[in-house]
Amino acid sequence: MQRGIPFQLDNNVKSYDDTSLFCPAGMQQFKSKFKDEDYRGTVSNVQSCLRLNDIDEIGDGEHLLYFNMIGLFSFRTMTVKESIDFFMCFLKEIGIKPDYITVHPERSEWIELYSNHDVESKLDEDCIWTDGETSGYCTEFYKDGIEIGNIVNPLGTCIDVGFGLERLQMILDGKKISKEQTLKETVNKIIDSGFYPSNNKQGYILKKLLRVCYQNDVEIEHKFYQDEIKRQERIISKWNKLKTKHSNKSKEWWWETQGIDLDLVT
Repeated sequence: MQRGIPFQLDNNVKSYDDTSLFCPAGMQQFKSKFKDEDYRGTVSNVQSCLRLNDIDEIGDGEHLLYFNMIGLFSFRTMTVKESIDFFMCFLKEIGIKPDYITVHPERSEWIELYSNHDVESKLDEDCIWTDGETSGYCTEFYKDGIEIGNIVNPLGTCIDVGFGLERLQMILDGKKISKEQTLKETVNKIIDSGFYPSNNKQGYILKKLLRVCYQNDVEIEHKFYQDEIKRQERIISKWNKLKTKHSNKSKEWWWETQGIDLDLVT
């Protein structure tokens, strides 16, 4: 592997283009370089990411909304074998030995790339990655039943590596991540990135998460959370005034016409 790889640290979760509200992966800022067949080079970073698709899974000790992704991106420079060797060495250095790795059946020859690393391998048809535009086969690393990272081969010519920093720390510490911790870190990171509650786009997501925090008794030390408490108190007051008159109305009616979430007031 070449020396002198540029490294950058990005602590905000702002999106790099208009395909997402927040930055979902470290590769997002490098999309143009993956597509440019004339570009050559390798970069690495630690990117703060936010993925709301996992909101129903938080609390299981594995899924997060906000997390830091250790990334390595090589554009027609590194090979899959070189990236595997590098990250197997990296994991050994920090004291983590994968229980097994997976590869796609159509890339079963990649199993041989692990021949010097004494690790079990499995075939998995889900070892395909895409961001909707760029795609490629991947190999994934597992420890204690958790995927801790993967190496993607976008376009068959590039390398996109992602390892979750918090998941690695969780493995090393032997501690699960609580729902409260996940919600607090996510809300604080959105606020720190310059967003505020509103009724559209990123602001609506923040507003929704503040409501989830209120619903789950997760206190946030910020004015936005205090404002949300007052807002919920006004809603409860409104509910108490109207509930007898509209006692036969559905949950959907209360939300769509009065903006009252019955899960929060009953």
